[in-house]
Amino acid sequence: MTKDSISNHLLELRSRLLKVIVLFVVLSIFGIPFAADIYSFIAAPLLASLPESSSMIATEVASPFMAPIKLVFYVALLFSMPWLFFQIWMFIAPGLYESERRFTAPLMISTILLFFCGVSFAFFIVCPIIFKFFIGMAPDSIQVMTDINQYLSFIFKLVFAFGIAFEIPIATVLLINNEIVTKASLIAARPYLIILFLVVGMLLTPPDIFSQLFLAIPMWILFEVGILFSRNK
Repeated sequence: MTKDSISNHLLELRSRLLKVIVLFVVLSIFGIPFAADIYSFIAAPLLASLPESSSMIATEVASPFMAPIKLVFYVALLFSMPWLFFQIWMFIAPGLYESERRFTAPLMISTILLFFCGVSFAFFIVCPIIFKFFIGMAPDSIQVMTDINQYLSFIFKLVFAFGIAFEIPIATVLLINNEIVTKASLIAARPYLIILFLVVGMLLTPPDIFSQLFLAIPMWILFEVGILFSRNK
């Protein structure tokens, strides 16, 4: 590969990343007027689990204003991810063989769908279960009142972790079909990969065993799905 070729690839990569940044900025600008509504929606899983006498609190002076704005940026980033995936696929596509390009559209669509499946699974299923468990375990002498910044950090760390983790079937299929690894070697490595999923769950989720298992177990299942749908090699 020549120096000019590398420069052209870097310029194209920069162009595609700029497109993602532009979308992020546009979504952020349009989302700011609806910051309060977005915040009410995102806070719903926790508020539904809190006792009637409890509420969320702001421990910093600027938090009531800044937290919803920060939330808009998080949501804009979340909805920019499909556009990022699309740009990545379009950057990779010219280097693929004709036979491989036929799978680009299905893989791209699957990547986006799996990401939002992971996000939805975390937000609508995992979060309510975790909140109800931890709030239910609080002693009667403790009044649960969660700081809004801590809550937003917790929930978006969780949903992004699940969104990325749900890409495992795509990664598994690509690794096997491109002969980077064999299906047999991945099957043989299954016990070690399960341990890896547990470690990843520990690193990407809040420090409690339930969040970690809620991430590690779907990662294992999705790995098996990827094995199932990959070519026999």
